[in-house]
Amino acid sequence: MNDDTTIRAATDADIEGIEALLAPFVSERQLLDRTDKQLLYLAENGFVAVCGERIIGFAAIEVYSRKLAEIQALGVSAEFQGQGIGQALVEHCVERAKELKVVELMAITASESVFRSCGFDFALPDQKRAVFLKFE
Repeated sequence: MNDDTTIRAATDADIEGIEALLAPFVSERQLLDRTDKQLLYLAENGFVAVCGERIIGFAAIEVYSRKLAEIQALGVSAEFQGQGIGQALVEHCVERAKELKVVELMAITASESVFRSCGFDFALPDQKRAVFLKFE
């Protein structure tokens, strides 16, 4: 990640930028399409990567219970991929889950390498569909 990029908590004012960031992933069917209301909800426990004024990355956790939360909507602008931004966003989500005292954090992903680099592993190794990180 370069010096011009920062990670910070998402705010309601970021929703338009998050929508613009995620649109290509939605159109390529890599991420689910979400309403403004759903994005506002995710932003409560979400993080943005910002370069200058532009949102170039986003990830959030949705807390289902004290036992389980899920990382959702991880996306990094194509021209900024491969710079560790996705990993940094996942790490921020992991820290947020720990702050909330969640027991287990999961992700359903096609990009397993980002999650594996952050300590996640497959709950069902033969299936390779969902990756989990259990806090001891």
